[in-house]
Amino acid sequence: MFEMARDKEKPAIGEPTRQQLLEAASAVFAECGFRAATVRQICERAGTNVAAVNYYFNGKAGLYAEVLRFAHRCAEERHPASAASGKNLAPERELELFVHAFLQRLFDEGRTAWLGKLMSREMVEPTAALDAVVEEQIRPSSRHLQGVLRQLLGPRAAMEQVRLCEMSVVSQCLFYHHCRPVISRMFPRFDFSTEALRRLAVHITRFSLAGLKGTKKGGD
Repeated sequence: MFEMARDKEKPAIGEPTRQQLLEAASAVFAECGFRAATVRQICERAGTNVAAVNYYFNGKAGLYAEVLRFAHRCAEERHPASAASGKNLAPERELELFVHAFLQRLFDEGRTAWLGKLMSREMVEPTAALDAVVEEQIRPSSRHLQGVLRQLLGPRAAMEQVRLCEMSVVSQCLFYHHCRPVISRMFPRFDFSTEALRRLAVHITRFSLAGLKGTKKGGD
């Protein structure tokens, strides 16, 4: 019974170490990428023993998979994409809130910034962990956006049309993140401050609504 009681205590005792590893690994993977980052780097930053990675995450790959989940949770908690759900808002307003939350998650600092950097690397060098991220985080967000777009396009809109419009909306947000180094050189006064992101969300929404209106008209 003593051994059983001690085993039950392990997760509670080890939770701070596990969290330290997640925090450190998120920063290291965001800076270096999955392949270049080393377990030793992560453990040195976390102040833990190298063996802790195997104990808590079954190795580097398991740690990385959990880091992606952790980064998404941090971003979603700070800037929820579905914040407007259940508030009976007009779909135009829901679209703006979705775009704004997406931009905030991409450009935020601290923990939330990990997500944009990690996903940028996944787009270039996808890992096995991406499958779980798509199913657990991206697909639910996609369904939410599709629901908003279907309201704007009307019940007669084909699923392919909804998906294409979804990708067009998302791609506008991603452009500003992925092309930021070029944008900053071409337009030095273009900034990504909190207020600038709000204005950018309004612009992307208006541009998208005009495109949706044209798409809907063309499909009638």
